[in-house]
Order: sequence, then C-alpha cells, then structure tokens
Amino acid sequence: MRVIGTRALGLRTPIIRESDDLVAVLCQSVKDAIKHENIRINDGDIIGVTEAVVARSQGNYATVEQIAADVKSHFNNGHVGVVFPILSRNRFAMLLKGIAQGSQKVTVLLSYPADEVGNQLITWDDVDDKKLNPYSDCLSEADYRRLFGNEVKHRFTGIDYVAYYKSLNSNIEIILCADPKRILEHTDMIIAADIHTRARTKRALLTAGAKKVIGLDDLLTKPVTLPGANGAGGAPSGYNNLYGLLGSNKATEERVKLFPRDCDDFVKKMQEALREISGKTVEVLVYGDGGFKDPVGGIWELADPVVAPAFSSGLTGTPNELKLKFLADNNFANLSKEEAREAIEKAIKAKAGIDQMGKMESEGTTPRQITDLLGSLCDLVSGSGDKGTPAVLIQGYFDNYAAT
Repeated sequence: MRVIGTRALGLRTPIIRESDDLVAVLCQSVKDAIKHENIRINDGDIIGVTEAVVARSQGNYATVEQIAADVKSHFNNGHVGVVFPILSRNRFAMLLKGIAQGSQKVTVLLSYPADEVGNQLITWDDVDDKKLNPYSDCLSEADYRRLFGNEVKHRFTGIDYVAYYKSLNSNIEIILCADPKRILEHTDMIIAADIHTRARTKRALLTAGAKKVIGLDDLLTKPVTLPGANGAGGAPSGYNNLYGLLGSNKATEERVKLFPRDCDDFVKKMQEALREISGKTVEVLVYGDGGFKDPVGGIWELADPVVAPAFSSGLTGTPNELKLKFLADNNFANLSKEEAREAIEKAIKAKAGIDQMGKMESEGTTPRQITDLLGSLCDLVSGSGDKGTPAVLIQGYFDNYAAT
C-alpha cells in the first residue's frame, strides 16, 4: 500500500509577462522540478495553471476608457442602474469607474447586509437590531448613515465601500436593498453586476418592466478600439466572448485584466508539451477562484464566473467514491483490522464502472465537479499573494485506498 495519497505542490515560475510563451515557461518549471526536487511525472498527474497568468500572457487587458466606451454604446450616455455588484476594490471598483465615465448618472443598488459572495456591509444582527427587512426596506445613503453611522468599515479590508464607490465619480449615487426591482424607481436601463445569480436578476428586471438590461458578461465581449492620434484607431482592447467583464481584476488605476479566453487551446498545447517532456498523459486545467466559504468572514470566495474555465477531458465528471468511514463502521465493523482492510480494498475495486449515487456507502462524499474540487485545491495552494506559484502539480488525486 502507498503511504502517501494525494499531494499538491506549488510550482515556482518566473514572472509572466504579456506575449510570453506560457507553455514553454511552465514546461521549463516542470523540468526544473523534476531535476531539482526529485519529482517523477506519472500518468494521471494534474497541472493546474491560474487564470491570471494565462490572461496576462495573452495581453487580455482593457482600460477604464474602453469600458466606458462600451457602456456608452449600450446606453447612449444615459442614467444607468447597476444592480448587486460585489464589494471589492480588486474586482469591481475599476469597472464602476468605467461605467460612470460612460454614463450621465449611475445609481448603484447594493445588496445588504452582504453581497452575493458574502462580503458584509453590516451583519444580520445589525439588520435585526434595526428591525429591517432587506427585501422590502430600501435604504438611501442618508438612511444608511443615520442607522449605521458615518463610517462603516469592512471587517477585513477596513474599507467603507459606500464611501469608496461614491468617490470614484461625482455622478454615482448609492442605494441599498435586496430586491433588484427597486432600481426601477430610479432608471429602467440597468447593468446586472452579479455573477452567479445574474440570469435570475436579468429575468426579474425585464419581467418587472425594465427597458434594457445587460450584465457584466455583456460588456467587452469583443475588442473595443478608441480613436488614436490624428484620427487613427488605437490599440484594440482585450475581451472575453463568453464572460465579458466577469472574472476581471484590477491591474492598475486605469486598467483591468480580463478573464482569459481561448483556454481550451492553451490546455491542449500544454498537455501535448507535457507528454513530450515526460512521455505521460498529464491532465491540465486552468483555474480561478476556488469555491469555498470562509467560516469566520462568511465570504464565499468565488468571484469568478466559474472555478475552471478550461480543462482536459480526463477531468470531466464528479467523484465516484465510497465512504471509508461508513464501510468501517457498518459493513465491516465486526471484522479484524486486516480482514476489514482486505474487504474495503475489495469493495473499492468492485465499484469500478458502478455509479454510487444514492447508495448509503457513498453518503457524505462530496457531490461536486472534479474540476471545482481541483480548482479550489489549486487556489488554496497557490494563494493570491506572493507565493510565486501560479502553477500547481497534483499527484495521486485519482488514487484510492486500494491503490498499490
């Protein structure tokens, strides 16, 4: 029996720049790991690559001015409502800056007490204390300040998001409510800025009589080119034909990095290159935010539209596992340790090709897509700070207790 099961190793790489050959850079990092860390590549190993370096190598960026131009093309410089944005300097501030530049006026409807991914403006205890119903009680900024004070800081970032978002442009006003339809009291031209609930929000607003509703996924779906010097066209923006501005991050005070595009092509090239290096079939995925919840702050983390925008075919599906604890405590509880081990190994080998859904022996196993589980693991290993490991090597993920 193996004494180590799954392990995940962060791979150090050079700083990735625009136009770098990312496949070549990453393959060199794998070669370095093999040489210096005594690592052996096996069939079924997995390489996860963060979406950030894929997009950066693609040069998939857009300026605030280009965002503004796209907003203006949709709404003709009118009064725009922005519904349910998340509270984030990194994820949304520059987008709001662009929306405001491309609009005559912007009314932002913030969900309270928290945004879609769990960032709290206030707590549920605060809501209960003030006897508020977020789904019916719509607060103006004046109401919010009267009830909760002139400065309400996020517990982790220390940012007063109402004040910060208003500071991005003089034409921005803030209201707070958990009912998106209340934006229609201000304007009928709306951007649904939520991520995972955007389809429902768009549908609710259109049903309620909105004149025009788009999402962040409808902006920057194709390149935007602004006039350059002497009337010539400037450089076209980056874009994402599937997700638009969803999944973007702040790059500078005037530019955002978009979610990467054409990731399937990258995955195929990376898998082929790894096969040339190792002679093995290594699975590859591109990952963004993991899908997990912080038990202290309540933040769900997943601010990207998906955990894994692309992956090789061997990562399709969900785990088909047995619960060892259940087998040990129930089916084989009366056996000796050695007999129980042999019986469990036999049960695991016998499960091949048999769907365990609904069976008691699989109770408590995680019913999530393999790519969501792997992407979350990669995100935790690589982190979002200064670890310098934008790629993760995962080994033994598909092994089980019966593996030799």
